[in-house]
Amino acid sequence: MACTTVAAVSKTPDDIAASLTLPPGFKITTFAKLNPAKGDYFRGPRFMAFGPDGHLYLASSVDNTVYMLPDRNRDGVADDVVPVVEGLNAPNSLVFVGNTMLVANQDGVMRVERAQDSKQAAAKLIPFISHLPSGGHTLKTIKLGPDNHLYMNVGSSCNVCVEQDPQRATILRYTLDGKPAGAPDGSVSGARSAVWASGLRNSQGFAWQPGTGDFYATNNGADMRSETKGGAMNDELPPEHINKIEPGKHYGWPHCWGNRFTDPNFPGKPGFCDNMQPPAITLRAHSTPIGITFLDQAKFPTEYKQDAIVALHGSWNRVEPYGYKLVRIRFKENKPVAVEDFVTGWQTKNSAWGRPVDVIVGPDGALYVSDDRAGLVYRISYNKQ
Repeated sequence: MACTTVAAVSKTPDDIAASLTLPPGFKITTFAKLNPAKGDYFRGPRFMAFGPDGHLYLASSVDNTVYMLPDRNRDGVADDVVPVVEGLNAPNSLVFVGNTMLVANQDGVMRVERAQDSKQAAAKLIPFISHLPSGGHTLKTIKLGPDNHLYMNVGSSCNVCVEQDPQRATILRYTLDGKPAGAPDGSVSGARSAVWASGLRNSQGFAWQPGTGDFYATNNGADMRSETKGGAMNDELPPEHINKIEPGKHYGWPHCWGNRFTDPNFPGKPGFCDNMQPPAITLRAHSTPIGITFLDQAKFPTEYKQDAIVALHGSWNRVEPYGYKLVRIRFKENKPVAVEDFVTGWQTKNSAWGRPVDVIVGPDGALYVSDDRAGLVYRISYNKQ
């Protein structure tokens, strides 16, 4: 089976809302317009965070910039697109710790000191976490966990290989002063390493379940795999994972996927896959799940409150492109049990005009979505009909 490229780029429609399909009662609008991608991969608006000032901030790797998108009159449309931090190195995400902004570059994390008047003086960038591996799956996501520690992904350097750098294909954990706080042996104290969990090819999106505090992360599976040794590439392998992340656990890559299935073309040592942590739930192969958020704070119907939304960035090597949408992960008794479409329409046959990246619930209870192909941020609200 031959592989193709990512779904062709189609023109962004004039009427965004009419081009996207949502469940009854939900409305999607354009919150902000930024620069679209220059090329196809990960080069536009990426991950978002609301600041202590209530404004939405966004990392744009195409511009090496963090933007502020204020909505001062609260009309659901950004008043401005304000560059607040420039001169970054492929920034993918940012997080606020109190009033302090941390930005995840591809090679480390910078602490930002902003002038009171950003028009008069540039923000000062101070190294906070340095010397992280870059290249390959190079973009980093940083978030603050409910345990008051910082978490960050480091993707693999390759599609399928045995990494030489133990930080690769992991989620890392740090204290608030940037010291390693991982769990190399399953413990959570006295760690010399930052590695919290491993065997994660590329886990850019993660979130903590309200109530339980359980840690869930998206993960992108390997490309061009087969279920038989020397067999043709199977479009439907391997499944994408939504993993429940636990300290010290290994999640299978590069030798395993799904429910401890061994890759026949890249097997590990005998019994390796018996010890991997299986996914909490799977998604269709090569849909590229990235951002994830829980909906407990969203002003959505009650039946959504325990669920999560995941952004599917879309495939690049399927014969038939797939993804390019938002899906709802249904939870029952605090466990994910089903996946269903939430917003579709970015893909039309074999072309796609948008690629969702991140999803985040705002202080207004709306869901905000970044799109690094169209260069847009959307706002999704609910009004009972």
